[in-house]
Amino acid sequence: MTDLLPIFSSKQLKVIEAFTIQSEPISSIDLMERAAKKCSQWIVKNYSIKNIFKVCCGIGNNGGDGLAIARLLLEQGYKIEVFIIHYSHNYSQEFTINKKRLETLFPKFLMEINDVKHLPHFQKTDIIIDAIFGIGLSKPLSSMAAECVNAINKSDATIIAIDVPSGLFIDKHSSKSSSITKATCTLTFQFPKLAFLFSDNAIYVGNGHILNIGLKVNDDIQKQQVSFYLTENFIKQLIKPRQKFSHKGTFGHSLLVVGSMGKMGAAIMSAKSLLRSGSGLLTVCVPHCGYEIMQTSVPEAMALVYGKEYIHFNELDISSYSTIGIGPGIGTEIETQKSVKYILQKFKKPLVIDADALNAISVNKKWLSLIPQNSILTPHPKEFERLTKRVTNDFERHQTQIEFSKQYQLYVVLKGAHTCITTPSGESFFNSTGNTGLAKGGSGDVLTGLITGLLAQGYTPKEASLIGVYTHGLSADFTKEQKGEVAMIPSDVIENLPAVFNQLTNVL
Repeated sequence: MTDLLPIFSSKQLKVIEAFTIQSEPISSIDLMERAAKKCSQWIVKNYSIKNIFKVCCGIGNNGGDGLAIARLLLEQGYKIEVFIIHYSHNYSQEFTINKKRLETLFPKFLMEINDVKHLPHFQKTDIIIDAIFGIGLSKPLSSMAAECVNAINKSDATIIAIDVPSGLFIDKHSSKSSSITKATCTLTFQFPKLAFLFSDNAIYVGNGHILNIGLKVNDDIQKQQVSFYLTENFIKQLIKPRQKFSHKGTFGHSLLVVGSMGKMGAAIMSAKSLLRSGSGLLTVCVPHCGYEIMQTSVPEAMALVYGKEYIHFNELDISSYSTIGIGPGIGTEIETQKSVKYILQKFKKPLVIDADALNAISVNKKWLSLIPQNSILTPHPKEFERLTKRVTNDFERHQTQIEFSKQYQLYVVLKGAHTCITTPSGESFFNSTGNTGLAKGGSGDVLTGLITGLLAQGYTPKEASLIGVYTHGLSADFTKEQKGEVAMIPSDVIENLPAVFNQLTNVL
């Protein structure tokens, strides 16, 4: 998939590194030097020469990276102290080469640590480079390696992890009782790591930065890949140009079933964002208490009224709509739940299901089999847990999400810092846009409207999910620049959608 960033396992990454060495061709030590140069360039760009750097290196290839980075920074006049953590004597070949290079050029800056007591007292003003363990870790840290990581974490210093924070598994859950570096930032090579995208690990990864070191992926691994990180170039390729002779019918007729007494804000936000998505026609089904509110706040939308304070109907003609979005603000009244069931049974095309509609299904799990295939569900973690089961960590939740999508042939948009979209075929797509300004009531309603409007225009459920999630986050990033993360509100995100679509369609 062009311009998507694949997310590889540690096993795959080792195969990719070997393939790069063979096909470029390049020696392993020169590839390590290339990676070290990328890291040192990033450090030079972001940190002053006045800082004191303390580089903690293991005895494997991650330690070799650290030694090479230290040498390159010393050559540029940075103040560097290097500590080799002797948790073993099984040096990797690349580590040995870089150790000799450093000893030849800058021997006085290198210290070998055989006991954690010999580590320096780290100052709060220090910058520690963590290069003890990388992606090859197979078991929790122990003995001296664990003691060194604990000492680093107690320092309150700025910590830069190289490729992976030491002690963190990238393919499976890392216990909070384990010794894991709590990095300020992580400089990772070429591809995002799955563990970095889960909230459980945010305390370890800090701010992640992906550095391109020119790794080459062989066709077999590329074809097998099912996990990806979204990029702007990829989303741009999905967005369809609007033809000159198009009309409102060309871009679909959406129905939103939204709102109840006291929750008409959710209805309005979902309706406004749907219209900003480019959908041609919108009808909104609301209770009577929300009729005037909707007609006044969103004059572009047509309105149907069913129920007094909450939506309920035994019959509704839904045959003419391109798609239906249901859930924001509808409440959980028994009659409203029956209306949700009616739509699940009667509508034969993909739906967008959110919020209280998901809650209705979670207390009537037999309804899961009624959901039209390829529908899009947009839960937050608690809503997803109610639909499925309680889990103990993010890796388990992610696997549950994949299995759920495959079992019911649905798209699941699990909302979070890196919202994850899983598909009926078992693919996972993690979002790269957005910020904590979205951590406010109403943000999910905006996303529901966006995805529904895109689906109505003829985008596939997969395309609608990916574009909707990415544009929602990007609009929040635009809003952050204007108003900051604290004060921004979901309505601001809606107002910035035109600028987002202009950028993604190259309209000036």
